[in-house]
Amino acid sequence: MQIEKIGVVGAGNIGSSLAHSLMLYNKKIILVDVSKEVLEKSKKNIKQSLRFAHMYLKRKEKFDANLIDNITFTTDMNALSDCDFVVENVTENWKIKEEVYRQLDQICRRDVCFGVNTSCISITKVGAITTRPDRVIGMHFMNPVYLKPCVEVIKGYHTSESTIEEIEAFLERVGKYAVIVNDFPGFVSNRISHLFMNEAVLTIQDGVAKPEEVDSIFKNCFNHKMGPLETADLIGLDTVYNSLIVLYESYHDSKYRPAPLLAKMVDAGLLGVKTGKGFYTYND
Repeated sequence: MQIEKIGVVGAGNIGSSLAHSLMLYNKKIILVDVSKEVLEKSKKNIKQSLRFAHMYLKRKEKFDANLIDNITFTTDMNALSDCDFVVENVTENWKIKEEVYRQLDQICRRDVCFGVNTSCISITKVGAITTRPDRVIGMHFMNPVYLKPCVEVIKGYHTSESTIEEIEAFLERVGKYAVIVNDFPGFVSNRISHLFMNEAVLTIQDGVAKPEEVDSIFKNCFNHKMGPLETADLIGLDTVYNSLIVLYESYHDSKYRPAPLLAKMVDAGLLGVKTGKGFYTYND
């Protein structure tokens, strides 16, 4: 099936970044969120980023500002009824995801594939609450989506080979490639990276170093583009915390227990880039 109209559920950092990335390939996007304010912020950020797209994508020609018209911003889930493909990007909370997928299963055509953009939640579990478990696949996009060509694609227990082939072909058409992994909590990227970020938080909590010192070591000694605390701020400390809770409950292993400082910062609303302050302070 040719995928030309894509539904994106959730207009937060990743959802907006995904819509932005697909927009650059002239795809039609329906971006849905429960909040009009979040949608307005998303639209503003995408417009602003579009002005500089030729620079960060290293293209000589400038992108037409009217590309933003390829995105429909709406709070109405029913607008997804004629989409060829839907990617869900809501918060890492099972109750919220469950409600979203039950709605999507009723709204979307039976042949439509659901891409679960999750860092830890089981793709098999999501598929099981739909009438199309063979058409449910994990798609862990990295932030910012328009600069990250690799997508961690997760095969659930019932995900069909034809679905995998279809998604691989689609990703190739929008300038990305898939690394296929199996469905296990945290998959590859978050099972490893969240331990990394959590341990970095513990070094701050224990007074071993300051955030900029921790990040400097990993950027300058190991050539990482971003340090673990900068990465956590970019992802969102609440998202990191929620993912660690999922890993902790899934494996019952104390190594995934969130650092008390991380929990404290989330409670204080210091979530990183999206709130203007986390381990670092950010201008609007």
